[in-house]
Amino acid sequence: MSRGWDGGKRTNGVKRHVAVNVNGLLLAVVVTAASIQVRDAAHRLPTALRGRFSTTRLVWADCGPPGRLPVWAKDPLALPMQIIKRIPGAAGFHVRPRVGVVERSFAWINKHRRCVRDYETRPDHHYEAMVHIATIATMTRRLART
Repeated sequence: MSRGWDGGKRTNGVKRHVAVNVNGLLLAVVVTAASIQVRDAAHRLPTALRGRFSTTRLVWADCGPPGRLPVWAKDPLALPMQIIKRIPGAAGFHVRPRVGVVERSFAWINKHRRCVRDYETRPDHHYEAMVHIATIATMTRRLART
């Protein structure tokens, strides 16, 4: 994996694609170069999710990965997928169900210094492992409070 440039967001580095449960806890993570489009990288995440959690019944996806992804996830993986779309005609920000859960999970991950910026010169040294470590630290802090 290498670093890339995302012209739409004007960022250099990598993109993190995560699957979380309804509480926002990490189930699977796939890290790609920023130059890879979301619709091209989206096929890797359901495969990783199905490999780790065989009892998953339904997946909600943001409207980012359009195209044949729901059909592809349903046929070979037996993983039904529901796309959460924007409200037609709405301008600006509006709340969509279940999208806030993933955004909150990204906020928890970004509380950790090593996940905020790309400190590593070689991406294969860092990304997925650091996301898992950040999630483990978040869950450990929650257990310590109870």
